[in-house]
Formats: sequence, structure tokens, C-alpha cells
Amino acid sequence: MAKQKSAALIHDISGLGKCSLTAAIPVLSAAGVSVGVLPTAVLSTQTGGLNEYTYRDLTDDMRPIMSHWKKIGIKFDAVYSGFLGSPEQTSIVADFIDTFKKDNGSFFLCDPAMADNGKLYDTFDNNFVASMRELCKKADIIVPNLTEAALLLNREYKEPPYDKSFIENLLKSLSSELSVPNVVLTGVTFDNNLLGAAAYDEKSDIITYSLRDRISGMFHSTGDLFASSLLGGILNGFSINKSCDIAINFTVSAINQTVADGGDSRFGLNFESRLPFYMKELELI
Repeated sequence: MAKQKSAALIHDISGLGKCSLTAAIPVLSAAGVSVGVLPTAVLSTQTGGLNEYTYRDLTDDMRPIMSHWKKIGIKFDAVYSGFLGSPEQTSIVADFIDTFKKDNGSFFLCDPAMADNGKLYDTFDNNFVASMRELCKKADIIVPNLTEAALLLNREYKEPPYDKSFIENLLKSLSSELSVPNVVLTGVTFDNNLLGAAAYDEKSDIITYSLRDRISGMFHSTGDLFASSLLGGILNGFSINKSCDIAINFTVSAINQTVADGGDSRFGLNFESRLPFYMKELELI
């Protein structure tokens, strides 16, 4: 029997709203992965569509947690970072990777969560973009959306729909300019009817697409759900493109379930009832 894989999750946590750690922990646990958690901040709720949320920065706690883990000899098969609140936190994550990745066979997945819909999040500036760009250079896989891709490449954001040459240029430019072997780009659409992701494997120089019918509405935290389930696929031995398909299928399933329930999507997707579907996709049940 294969040894259980482990992953360090470096994200914020919201009291309400199924994003970041409240999505990553159950999804990766369902994928059979043992998780360690290094929280970057605590919020009262997720931020999309909600106002007056509380925010407590945990930067001062991150290095002491790292020191304790180092002392007891912990190593991880994967490191997965999401929302980081400051350039200082990106520096801490860079040090974390150097310390806690296993010598052989482990990897770093970076979700450069900092922008969407053509705009940088209000709390960030160009200094943060520069620090995230440097962190991405340490990654084995990055999972930006189209806005984040433009910022990482210092290009103007282009509104959808796109053509294949534009998407493929973005993917290959991200890989070459940031020295990242694998890039998964989200928010890809060629006609505004299909929406999904594109994956590039630098070693094989192959680009694959995972596109599904667009579902009307605004659904918060889909990016966190997608990246977490993508990582679950990879840690279960699936290729990048197959893991991308699995993650898209699971995310779409959770969106459809949320629509059917009539739930308030500001608080995240009803992915919990779709975890058995995800596990079947991973061939675990």
C-alpha cells in the first residue's frame, strides 16, 4: 500500500465562507492527503461580496510555527500557498519551501491570489506583485487567473473572449519568464459559452484544455476549490491535464449543486455534498 501523501497549506482562514483553508482542508482530506496548516490570517468572513469583515494578520506567528515544525523534523510531499497578505509573507513562504520540501519527489504549487476581473485587489500594490512574481519562480506549478497572469508578466489585461494563440502565448511566457515547469491558467474562454482552464507542461511542450458550459451567476471561491482539487489529483498520481479535468468537473458539480440548492454563493459553494463525486473521479471509491 502506498504511503499517505502530505501537503502544507499556507492560506488564510475565514470564519464563514468556504474558501482558502476551509475549502482546501476538506477537499485534500477527501483526496486522502494528510495536511499541515500554516495560517496567514484570520477573517470573520470571506471578502467577496461582503463588507466590514474583520482581519487579523498572523505574520508574526508564521516563523515560530515553522521553527517548531523544523525542530520536530517535518517534511511535506507538497507545499500549496494561496492568499498571502504582504511581501513579508511571500518571503516567509519562500523560506518555508527551502526548509520543508522533501529532497526528492516533492513540489510547490503556488496560487498567486492577488487579482481578478482585470483589477489588483485593493489591499495590494506593485511591490506585492513583484514579490509574488519572485515567489512564483520557486514554484513547480502556478495557477493564476487571466488577471494575475497579466500582472505576473507585466502586461495589459485583455477582456475575454480570447483566441488560442493569445492563451498559448500567455502559458508559455509564464513558464519561460518565471521558470515554472507547469502552468494552469483559469478563466479561459474562447466564445463566452465555454469556460475553464488550460494546462501547459513545459517538458512535453503540450497544452491541454478543460472547458465546460458556462453557468450564469457569480460564484465566490471557485478558484480555491479548483486549485485544491487540482492538487489532490496530482498527489494521487494523475497527470497535470487529467488533474485539471478532475478539478474542473468537481468545481462545476459544486456550482450546479449550489444553484440547485438556491444557496447564497457569497458564502462559498456546496462542495461538501459533492465530495463523493470527487473521490470517484480520483478512483478512491
